[in-house]
Amino acid sequence: MLLLFFLSLGCNKKSAPSPNPCYYNGTDTCLANAPLKLTIDLTVEKQTIHSFGASDCWSAKFIGKWADINKKNQVADYLFSTDTLPDGSPRGIGLSLWRFNIGAGSYEQGTASGIPDEWRREECFLQPDGSYDWNKQAGQQWFLSAAKSRNVKYTLGFAVSAPVSITKDGKAHGSGGNSFNIATGKMADYARFLTAVAGHFKFDYISPFNEPQWNWGSGSPSQEGSAATNTEISTLVKMLGPQMAAGGIASKIVVGEAAQLNFLTDPYDNYRGDQLNDWFNAGSGNYIGTTPQVEQVVSGHGYFTTCPDNNLISLRKALWDKKNQVNPALNIWQTEFGILGDICGKYNGYPRNTSIDYGLYVAKIIHHDLVFAQVSSWQWWLAMGPYDYSDALVCISDPNGSVNPDNSKTSGVVSDSKQLWCMGNFSRFIRPGMKRVIAAMNGMDEITAAGSLMVSAYKDAGTKNIVIVIVNTSNSSRKIILDGAISAAAIKGNRFDTYTTTASKSLGRATTAADNIMVEAMSVTTFAGYYN
Repeated sequence: MLLLFFLSLGCNKKSAPSPNPCYYNGTDTCLANAPLKLTIDLTVEKQTIHSFGASDCWSAKFIGKWADINKKNQVADYLFSTDTLPDGSPRGIGLSLWRFNIGAGSYEQGTASGIPDEWRREECFLQPDGSYDWNKQAGQQWFLSAAKSRNVKYTLGFAVSAPVSITKDGKAHGSGGNSFNIATGKMADYARFLTAVAGHFKFDYISPFNEPQWNWGSGSPSQEGSAATNTEISTLVKMLGPQMAAGGIASKIVVGEAAQLNFLTDPYDNYRGDQLNDWFNAGSGNYIGTTPQVEQVVSGHGYFTTCPDNNLISLRKALWDKKNQVNPALNIWQTEFGILGDICGKYNGYPRNTSIDYGLYVAKIIHHDLVFAQVSSWQWWLAMGPYDYSDALVCISDPNGSVNPDNSKTSGVVSDSKQLWCMGNFSRFIRPGMKRVIAAMNGMDEITAAGSLMVSAYKDAGTKNIVIVIVNTSNSSRKIILDGAISAAAIKGNRFDTYTTTASKSLGRATTAADNIMVEAMSVTTFAGYYN
């Protein structure tokens, strides 16, 4: 009866009922719509969460060599820390995976590399005489050490090109064709190089190719990179896996890094599409599912697949369905995402934008990747960036506070972004080994939710920790009522710790009663508690 009374109220106590009534809570303040019922079913388990990560490309090479240790630690704390500030709010977003870019040697080549931007060139451990210089990539090694010292659980070494000493043309970018830029007969040398790097750094994972669908180097190359066919990738993996196994190297191989998620399931050209089927269908000539050291994972990048909302959802559902058809035991990883180019006519990489609008968009994509593609790992692109662009979690300006990469090589100003903290609403609290469980707002279909209020839930059966993440992109605050088996009475102490990111908060900590859940407008809120 109480709920029916609320539904009869308009936004003003004296007004007639409206088609979209407000929720009145004993004050004159309109709390927008009537309470929503949230149903969580802990008995229906979905994917096990592996990790949340980001990459050191390309900026760690300079920032990791800054003389100011306090500034470097500020970047590292933003990304890796699971400590709390005096008010209880998180110091950082607690990433659980760190991606280390294994360079190909364009940095040593300078302008002769053909890559104009010095920030986007990388050093190489392999020297022209065949020896290894493990002092290379010192800036990146600093951040790798910083991640480990802050207890980041996993490390992944990824390469985008073979070393320049074994490519066809001595460059770290492709010549524009659809095949891998490697000299004839040198694929085994590339396998030996990756084995050496994996063994030296003891990476948990090695990813040998990245966005092989793009013909890197066509026109003016902007970075290291090379195309590769499915067969070339399969050939390398079949060399690399046994070699690492024979050497006692525990690193697992992760393949895919498809330039778009749909390239994992759909044809791209005759050589580089439908990768999931080509590599993990036992009847395929490129099958690698039983190759030693191959992780049972297929990975892809979330770019250019997020508009409109029906496509965002249907493409991810199709990926999950195709994976189950080919090999139900496989996991899906989303291994690279950032705000690039024009997105949905609403967001753009340029100029740098760190507002809550962009943070909410990032949270929306993470939500849909977790819920509909059921990814077990979600990874960001640039962890830190000096550009007038929106694809970094931590922003670097020059010492005067201007966006100027050339003046930021030896020092600069470190600042956060709402992209960072909205990702943190997931990464800081949904820890490796937790399981996603069913969560739904009663009466709200998935398209409506995508444009307003999205919810996902996670549990740790051992500790009985429950984490709920609610993304509210609307301009209205909402009251949520826990309904079903997980009611307020099922939450220990009737209490959640809440961590909210809005235009004015960055994982701001508070507490709330489980029977009095409010979600702020334009916010991402994480509710952390324990169930009985």
